Amino acid sequence: MANLVNYALAYAEKGMSVLPMVDKQPLIKFADKPPLNSDEIKEIWGKHPDAQLALRTTNFFVVDIDRHDDGADGFQTIENYERKELLKSTLSQKTAGGGCQLFYLKRDDIEVRQNIGWLPGVDIKAHENNYVLISPSEINGKKYEWENHNPIVTPSKKLIQLINQRENKSSVDFTNYNSGTKTATTKLFESLVNGLGDNGSRNNELTSLIGGLLYRNVEADMAYQLAVMANENTPDPLPDKELNRTFESMLDKDIRRRGGGEV
Repeated sequence: MANLVNYALAYAEKGMSVLPMVDKQPLIKFADKPPLNSDEIKEIWGKHPDAQLALRTTNFFVVDIDRHDDGADGFQTIENYERKELLKSTLSQKTAGGGCQLFYLKRDDIEVRQNIGWLPGVDIKAHENNYVLISPSEINGKKYEWENHNPIVTPSKKLIQLINQRENKSSVDFTNYNSGTKTATTKLFESLVNGLGDNGSRNNELTSLIGGLLYRNVEADMAYQLAVMANENTPDPLPDKELNRTFESMLDKDIRRRGGGEV
């Protein structure tokens, strides 16, 4: 497997915040920290020559299009999207899993919110402490590959407004439905929608949520996105710094539980 240090240095020179990755998990603590400099990049890849490469979504966001196991086809969703003209031609890559990611610069006049499940099969990855694996990284022998050499463009304000919308689209009557006994997994799912509760329980609920996701072998990046989603659905959400500190602490515990080490 090729050493990606030169790619990491090249991305960093373009103002990107790079992360070394193994099995889709970061090798370093990075939340709310400055980007790695060239000396740090060389040192990390010197110790971990097989590390893959990711970019934090700090000054850009990604429209992540994929086909999901539940039948949601993001490619068909985008094809049928009534405002698809807002998705301007921009830099894009093919993912190792056969999906597609469109890269857009963040605007200064309106914040773009991370929105997992924005459309069926389409996620928005935008949190400053989220990340995406980048070409020429590979997973299980399958590579991430750039589809074009277009510049990353700035999207319209209207697209950001549509991304930021969160609607309850269900018209089903649940009045007489009883789901039965609630399990730990049931409560885990419900907290994603209901949020983390009031001020007195938010930290404990967040810790339980993250721990439950990691224990069930949810990949670290997806667990982080789900934790952000639950926090955003909380009436008085935790500050990002506190969420990130809790997530890193739980991730460290999970690594130790699995018998791994810390860089």
